[in-house]
Amino acid sequence: MRRSSARRKRSAQGATRWGRPPREFAGEVDERILDAAKRVFLDHGFEGATIDEIAEEARAGKPTIYARFPNKKALFAAVVSRKVRENTKPERIAATGSTTEERLKGLATAVIDRNLASDTLGLMRVTVAEARRFPDLASSVSRMAREHGNEAVAQLLGELSRTEDLGALPAFAPDRLTATARRFLDAILLPIIIRALFGEDLAVLRAEIGPHVSQSVPFFLAACRHSDRAPAG
Repeated sequence: MRRSSARRKRSAQGATRWGRPPREFAGEVDERILDAAKRVFLDHGFEGATIDEIAEEARAGKPTIYARFPNKKALFAAVVSRKVRENTKPERIAATGSTTEERLKGLATAVIDRNLASDTLGLMRVTVAEARRFPDLASSVSRMAREHGNEAVAQLLGELSRTEDLGALPAFAPDRLTATARRFLDAILLPIIIRALFGEDLAVLRAEIGPHVSQSVPFFLAACRHSDRAPAG
C-alpha cells in the first residue's frame, strides 16, 4: 500500500524516469546525447567531463548512454565523428565555379570555413589537450577525422576530374586520388588550422582565407600537373 502511495506521489510531483525510448524516437535520443556530450566536452574537456553531467544535460539516464556508447572515449569519438561527417557533407564543401581553378578555390574556401567553426576547433583542442594522457584516444580520433576528410575531398576531386581537364593528370587517377586529396588538405587547410589552434584571432584568419586560397590553389594545380615525375603514395 505504501509503495503504491509513493508511486502516486512521484507521479504527482512530475518525477521523470529515463528508460529505453520507443524505437521511433531512438535516433532523436542519440542526437540529444551527442549534442549534450559535445557541449560538456567543450566546456570541461575530456578529463573534466562526466557521464553524469552528460546524462543530465541530455535528459537521459546513464543506462541509456551506456547502451549506445560503452565508455567516455567511445562517446567522444562519436561526437567527433558526427562533426566530421557534418563538415564533409557534399553540399557543405561543394566545388562550384566555371573553371577548374575556380572550383578548387571554392572547395578550398568551404573546407577552411567548416574547420574554423568554433565547435570544430574546440573539439580539435580537446583532442590535442588529451594527447599526452590518452594517446590512443587522440591518435584514433585524429586518424578517423583525417580519413573522413580525405575520403570526402577525394570523392569531390574525382567528380571534378570527370568534367574537367584534370582527368588526364596522373595525380587524378583513381588509385592516386586519396594521396592527392591528402596533399590538397595539407596545402590548403593545415597552415590556417595550426594558427587557429594556437589562438590567433579568427576574424583575422577568416580575412586571410581569400588571399591564402588564391595563392595555394594554383600552387597545388602546378604540383599536380608535374606529379607524373614523382612516385605515388
